[in-house]
Formats: sequence, structure tokens, C-alpha cells
Amino acid sequence: MELKRVVVTGLGTINPLGHNLSETWENAVNGVSGSNLITRFDASKFKTHFACEVKNYDANNYFERKEGRKMDLFTQFAIIAGDEAIKDAAFPETVEKNEIGVIWGSGIGGITTMYDEIMNFAACDQTPRFNPFFIPKMIGDMAAGQISMRYGFRGPNFGTVSACASSTHALIEAFNCIRMGKAIAVITGGSEATINQPGIGGFNSMQALSTNNDEYQTASRPFCKTRDGFVMGEGAAAIVLEEYEHAVSRGAKIYAEMVGGGASADAYHMTATHPEGAGAILCMQRAFADSGMQPEDIDYINVHGTSTPVGDIPELLAIGKVFGEHTYKLNISSTKSMTGHMLGAAGAMEAAFSIMAIKENIVPPTINHKEWDPQIDSKLNLTLHKAQKREVRAALSNTFGFGGHNASVIFKKI
Repeated sequence: MELKRVVVTGLGTINPLGHNLSETWENAVNGVSGSNLITRFDASKFKTHFACEVKNYDANNYFERKEGRKMDLFTQFAIIAGDEAIKDAAFPETVEKNEIGVIWGSGIGGITTMYDEIMNFAACDQTPRFNPFFIPKMIGDMAAGQISMRYGFRGPNFGTVSACASSTHALIEAFNCIRMGKAIAVITGGSEATINQPGIGGFNSMQALSTNNDEYQTASRPFCKTRDGFVMGEGAAAIVLEEYEHAVSRGAKIYAEMVGGGASADAYHMTATHPEGAGAILCMQRAFADSGMQPEDIDYINVHGTSTPVGDIPELLAIGKVFGEHTYKLNISSTKSMTGHMLGAAGAMEAAFSIMAIKENIVPPTINHKEWDPQIDSKLNLTLHKAQKREVRAALSNTFGFGGHNASVIFKKI
């Protein structure tokens, strides 16, 4: 069977840098930090007092009150990003909705809903009462379901769960679905909303989060010698993938072509990356095999780069082994330095940054870097401090999740 080509025809997002794509891209290119003190709850008793929250968010600006109360925050974010991406794709009214799918990733889903319901139950001294929307708000597949119901899309519809790799796996599934002829388009991406007491407390207990409360705006510092953990982020990113001939026939705007994806497992540890980057090497190699491209074709890598002491080094080692001497011709950057770690939404957000880098020929920076880590090759171009202009023919985006889940995707100019 001849595989179909797949292109990007729509983008949308809400995240710590902006409530839409244009605002987000402008702030990313300008190296803006999304980190600030937590406003959603009193974090003074926690080890970490800061996060990358979506700024000035009011659900009433997007949803009728009754509608918004039926959704967890992660689903609200998904719909907002999805609305923008679908509007951007500009499908005609006559589009065959039975052939459009929604495949959406979230690593944790409705944890705020779960927390609220348990707290209400614990405080109840009479017959236990639960919100009738408790389960539909909580389950991780509901974002995909809500987007499909909102637009009447009846194609393949499900959620992917692989911790921080969730939305990258969603992209790969959507890509495969289209190129195998099972859909003409798929709205894909991911969302997460874990800036709450169990989210901050749980990751604090793992010693995964930065506790640099004195320098909270610059605490997300991938590759820096002084990094001490990731900064929690939140939000959503949506990408409309579409079959190439279908997009061309309707005169759609095309951002880039998705050409391959690779997945692997570390089979090593629940939360730690394989120290030699074994799984990362495999998933990048598989992405190249899937795409028919070579490492020399890539100009930019948006790395997983979470700013954890043990996580950043293995990825760079893996890149060196896969790319060889071409490693020194690459631009490498971690946009988590600006957005924080959006967990299950990270892969889609970083894929969107990679797509925009190709479209605009600008590589967004790694900010907050203060001191070179002697474990890192000093000849690498980590795109520190400022965005860099260059031709970006193709970009690779890496995402790795707890449980040893690894995924890589490749986009190129059309």
C-alpha cells in the first residue's frame, strides 16, 4: 500500500507564554520566561512556590458558565487550542466530517477534578455526594471526546497516555492514521493542568521540581550547571494534520510536512532516563527510518531538555551518537526554559515550535542559562539566550516520559 503524505494545516495553543499562537511565538522568539509565583492556591507550605501558569485565565471568557463547569481545566485548555487550530485550518463547510478524527494526549488528565471531589468527600459528615460530572471530567480521553462532539468529527477518536510523551505519541498515531488512508485529517495535540496541590506536592516528593524560590523566573534552566529540577507548566497545543492531496485540493495553507515518527522504551527505570540515552537513540533512529531522511537533513532539534540534573545529559549523549559530526551543525534548544514542563502537552507544544521554526526560519532560544556544565560538550550550539535566524529545512522534536516512554517526530519544509 502506498502511504499518503501528511501536512500541517492548522495550529493553536494556550500556554504560559500566550493565549494563542501569535502571542506565544512572539514571546518565545523574544525569550520570555513564563515562570512566576503560583496564584492558583497557597503554595507557601510547599517546597516549590512557583510554576509556569497560563496567565490571566478566566474560563468565562471562553465558555458559558454551565458548559465550563462540566469540564476539567485540561479539557478547557484542549478545546481552546483546538478551536484556534481548526479555525486556522479553515475547513470548508462541505468537508466530510466522518473522515476527520481527534487523537489527543494527556499524561494525567483531570487531576484537579479528582482532588476537589476527594476533598469534598473527606469533608462530608453525611451521605457521601459526588458531582455527576466527576468521572467524565476526570478521565483522560474526554478532551478528544469533547472536541469531536463540538465539531461533529466522527473519525478515529481516542486519547494517548504515556506521561510526558503523551501528545507526541498522539501526533504519531494521527500521522499514521492519515497516511494509511483511515482519515483525511486529524486534530491532534495534548493538554495538561496539574498546577495544584497534588501536582506540586507529588512532584516535590520525587525531588523532580526546582525549588529555587529565590530565582523563580529563571529556575527553568536546561543544560545549566546550576539546574535543580523542572518548572511545572500547563496548557495545550493543537495541530491539524491533513492528507496532502486533500489539503492542496482545497487550497489550504500548509505550514510544513510531517514525515516520520519513532517510539521506544528505555526499559530501565520508572522515572529516570537511561544514563546512556539508549531509548532516546532508538526512537530517533526509528524516526529517521520512518521518514526516509538522514541526520544530515536536520537543522534544528527541539529537545526534551527538562532542566533536571540527571535528565539533560543523556539526551545530548544520544544526539551525539545519532548525529555524529553533524551534531555541531545543529541548532539545539529547549523551549521548556520558557514554557516550563507542560507534561502531557509538552510534545505537541514543542512540535508546534518546531513547525514554526521551519516556517519562519527562526530557532527559539534556550533561556536562563547561567553556567556551562562541564559534562556538556562546549562545541554544541544550544541556542542560548537569544533566538537565532537560519534556514530550517527540517526539525526533530524529542519527548520522553516517566515509565521510559520515548517519542520523536520529524517535520520538514513542504
